[in-house]
Amino acid sequence: MFRIAIAALLGAVSLTACAQQKAPATAAATTAASPADAAVEKRVRDALKELDPNFKPEYIGAAPFPGFREVIVSGQVLYVTDDGRFLMQSQPYDIEKRGMATSTGLLQYRRGLLETLPHADRIVFAPPNAKYTISVFTDIECGYCRKLHQDIAELNRNGIAVEYLAFPRMGLGSKDYVDMISVWCADDRKAALTAAKGGAAVPPKTCTNPVAMQYNLGQQLGVNGTPAIFAADGSQLGGYLPPAQLKAALERIEGAAGSR
Repeated sequence: MFRIAIAALLGAVSLTACAQQKAPATAAATTAASPADAAVEKRVRDALKELDPNFKPEYIGAAPFPGFREVIVSGQVLYVTDDGRFLMQSQPYDIEKRGMATSTGLLQYRRGLLETLPHADRIVFAPPNAKYTISVFTDIECGYCRKLHQDIAELNRNGIAVEYLAFPRMGLGSKDYVDMISVWCADDRKAALTAAKGGAAVPPKTCTNPVAMQYNLGQQLGVNGTPAIFAADGSQLGGYLPPAQLKAALERIEGAAGSR
């Protein structure tokens, strides 16, 4: 399996607070490449295939710095030199932008995935006329997920809408997964989620639900712990952030977009 192979080669790095136990095509993945870019992409694909014949990149595009391709395999972001010789797993930090270095292609790819999850299937805590919206992959037992939920009122006062997506970090079939189905099937999902994050027992309930779909898509996005916060432009903001820091991060993204 890819993650195990890469972990053995490089060592895994988690970007979120509580650790967890073929993506659909998007416009970013299907945009026509120039002949030069196509040749580089082929070299990178061939190099990865030589490393492991089972490696099947879901996305390859120009990295946000010269000399590298940005690659997604099994949801993990990798960087491979254009000559196909070197591979690194850790995502670089952009000192100037004060955030993880990401290309416009990667952001577009993530947005495309997130847009496949219907708004009606999310549990939303939003103020009137929200200025920012974040998608948060959450678990009901994770301590930092609970801490983030305690900040909901302040986040809403800061104009931030929180749209929750299910990510039972113990995996499909776990008690965590069953409890999250019960939350998503509750008559009042917001109240059920708040109670569960407060430590209350979750009354069992079943229905047609999006929990497995949201979990699987989270894995395609590279989520490996909770909370995992994504801005509307596709930027991954990491795990838990205090409200003031989260708002500042969203303001920086908005400022960067306005300067382009």
